[in-house]
Amino acid sequence: MIRSILLALAVLVLPSMASADTAADTRVSIVFVGDIMLADTPGKVIRHGGDPFGPVASLLTAADIRIGNLECTVAQGGRPVDGKVVTLRAHPRVLKVVGRHFDGVSVANNHSGDFGPAAFAEMIGHLERSGISFFGGGRNLADAHRPLIVERRGIRIAFIGYNEFMPRRFEADEDKAGIAWSEDAQVRFDIADARQRHHADVVIPVMHWGWENEPVANDRQRTLAHLMIDAGADAVVGGHPHVVQDTEIYRGKPVFYSLGNFVFDGFDRPENNTGWILRLEVDRHGPQAWRIDPVRIDAKGIPHPGTDTATCWRAGMAGTAPCDARSPAQ
Repeated sequence: MIRSILLALAVLVLPSMASADTAADTRVSIVFVGDIMLADTPGKVIRHGGDPFGPVASLLTAADIRIGNLECTVAQGGRPVDGKVVTLRAHPRVLKVVGRHFDGVSVANNHSGDFGPAAFAEMIGHLERSGISFFGGGRNLADAHRPLIVERRGIRIAFIGYNEFMPRRFEADEDKAGIAWSEDAQVRFDIADARQRHHADVVIPVMHWGWENEPVANDRQRTLAHLMIDAGADAVVGGHPHVVQDTEIYRGKPVFYSLGNFVFDGFDRPENNTGWILRLEVDRHGPQAWRIDPVRIDAKGIPHPGTDTATCWRAGMAGTAPCDARSPAQ
């Protein structure tokens, strides 16, 4: 049953950092990256004073807003949930490094609840104390569906996150911490609510969906992406398959089905060790340009700038093109 009536959503607004900008500058740049897993080797790198994001830091800091998917529980408490083969938990110390590079993270994924609701609630507390905004989860159902509103240069951008990959037992409830699940009717409601009640100029769902190791989005991903854009979303950004997937322009709006891994160790195949940094430029009317920079992930799970040519698009183009000095989103 759709529980829209429960979602009396509070708005989290990040303070504007555009005080020095001119009124004529009406574009905002947003960087998105894929799965950030800070347990195991990346966690050890941080414990010993390293920074897994260091080799690509310049691509992150060049944007006005930086968003990633936090693909692990960040807590010291809890216990692995029964029956789950892979459980991922990082020490709270990792958030100091995350906060250095990111403004917000999605927690709507299939590993946020690996150590149970208490550990998930602990993670939320750590994120709040670290000053890292989050979306796609919360201490209850209303929190989980609350949009993250970021305002830059007078443009209000809403980020909403959903998981589609089992187990659904990680889902938040009226009195239980957890993540947001993407029931279609609820997704439509959330997009409309972000526009109407929270006065967002731009709405971007960030999805955790699809099948692992599939390079092309499946029918469910496409159907849901189209539903979200029909409901008023300006772009859709996805992850989870551990590989990059295809992109699409639907009704003039971009869909990035999977950005692949970003910080993640334990994979041998080149496809799993290739990710994308997406730079999306928006104005009040939505996306105007984007750029994809490939990254290569080493054996420690650390991304490095790739050697493949970046891909660019700007409003009015029929398709994408290799980036050059005249390309948008540089």
